Parts: sequence; C-alpha cells; structure tokens
Amino acid sequence: MPQFSDDLFLGSAITIQGSDQYPAVSTFTGSIATTTLTVTEMLSGDPIIVGMFIDSSTSLTNGTYITAFGTGSGGIGTYTVSASQTVASATIIGSGNALLQNPSPMSVGVGPLGRIYVWDAVPQAKLTTNIVAAVITTATTLTLAAGAGVTSATITGGATGLQLDCPRAVSTTTGAGSPTTVNITVSGYDYYGQAMSEVIATGTVASTTVSGKKAFYQIASVAASGGSVVTVAVGTTDILGSPLRITDRGYVARVGWDNTLAQDAGTMTPAATLTATTTTGDIRGTYLPSSACDGIKRLVMGIALPAIAAGPNATRIGALGVTQA
Repeated sequence: MPQFSDDLFLGSAITIQGSDQYPAVSTFTGSIATTTLTVTEMLSGDPIIVGMFIDSSTSLTNGTYITAFGTGSGGIGTYTVSASQTVASATIIGSGNALLQNPSPMSVGVGPLGRIYVWDAVPQAKLTTNIVAAVITTATTLTLAAGAGVTSATITGGATGLQLDCPRAVSTTTGAGSPTTVNITVSGYDYYGQAMSEVIATGTVASTTVSGKKAFYQIASVAASGGSVVTVAVGTTDILGSPLRITDRGYVARVGWDNTLAQDAGTMTPAATLTATTTTGDIRGTYLPSSACDGIKRLVMGIALPAIAAGPNATRIGALGVTQA
C-alpha cells in the first residue's frame, strides 16, 4: 500500500491519496460458439474487460464470464468465455468488474505540491515454468500451473486463476528443437484489479526466454495462437511493476537494493503513456534490479510524485497511468 512523506500544505486542505471505483457495465451485440464470444456491435457503456460476467434474455449459461481477449480488446472482436455453449446473436450485458476514477480531490488549499512514495518489496525468485509448465501448444487456452512463487487463488471477477507474489512481467521460454513463432496471449489483472492482456511472440530461436513488458498481479488465462512444434513455458521475470506511474527516470529519487547504501544500477523503464494495447509497455513503468530476485533481497525505491499524481488536481492517469488494455 502507498507510503508517503509528510505533506507540505500552503493552506487548510483535506486529501486522500486513492481512487474510488465504479462498476463497469457494457451492453453489446454478440453470439457464442463453444467458448468463443463474437461481438459485432458495441451498444453502450464501458469497454469489455476480462472478468466481466455476461447475461442475456436468451438462453446463456448462468455464471458465464469473459476469461481472455481474442481479437477484441474492449470492443468489436472475439473473446474467450468460461462455459462452452451455443448462443445466437443477441443483446448481451457484461458487468461485475470495477474501473478506477480520479484520486479524491482537495476541498480547500493548494497543497500538497508533491509527495515521496516509498516502493518497498521483497520479490520471490523468478521461474520460467511457474505459470504454464512446458508444453507443445495448440490454438487453445493453456493449463495454468501454480509453481514456486505463484499461488492458485480466486482472483478478481470471481474466477480461479494465479496470484503472483508482486506485480511483475511474465516470460515465454521455448524448448530445444526448431521452433516456429507462436503468439502467447496472457490475460489477467494489475495490482488495482484492472483487466489487462499482453501478447508475447515466442520467436524462432530454441531454448530462448522472451520477457514481456507489462506487470501482472493476477493471471486469468494464457492462450496460444497455434501449434508451437517445440515446448513453450510461461513464467515470472525479475521485471517488477511500479505501483504508481513514473513517466521519467528523473522522478526516481533513490533505488536501494539488497540492503546496500549505494544506488542500485538496475534498469528503469518509464511508463507507456499512449493508448494501451496488447503489445505496449507497462502503464506505470517497471524496474529490473541489478541482480536476481531471491525472496531475500529488498527493493526500496523513493518515487517523487508530481502534483498531477498527488496534488489538488490529481487525476487517475497522473497517479496510475492510462487505462489498461
């Protein structure tokens, strides 16, 4: 949770660093064949997101929810649903998730003009097979495997998925042989329960690990675009997701790692600030420490927050980044 320095107020003011949530509701025209939902028209409301429960006046299996993006990422396109069924084209309502609003505003005064956020984490060791064990893929949803550092849990939206120890990027690893490129789509949620999805191309080099860019906190599903010829595994990386948006490396006041006073010489990747897609970077930014995580080394990063993230006119985008996709 957020940890801040004392505020500097230039007048009487009340502030709460946090964001309210409101339920996401989407109305659209769609049909279902086995576990594929095809959306042909968006009628009203919010974008479609992973975890939404769907209902219709026609016969639709009770408790059906969206488990992954297909060709759609919020609008027209295909999605994977939890229950196999056949539903003719009809008006469908999706609901049951939450979207973040702007941080609570100041009532009086002009402060604080900024804050220091202390990001404090002790990440577990990465493992290339702790999300999906090595398997020759087909064009289908892959079986999730809760390996070391990952637990099976009821995640956002009520589905059973995987909970990571902290927000971090995931990776794909090819086995020995002559692989062909396969797109692996990882769908899940960030630290704040917002639906997100990323497509990672495995590449054509055997025994190679490809790291994703987005920091997941929960994994709802992993799907492959086709057959991989050689095995493909999915696991965690040492790329850690920032809890708040960092748009410039200059906002990082200090990075402590592994109980040393010297500044850590890791790799900071600033937040992606354009419209998020399944191939863009993390919306808050990531940090790769200078040595491997092991469940013992502690990351302590001081992040300078500008007024747009913590001041009287703070916005959700200023504090937490653009909308996930």
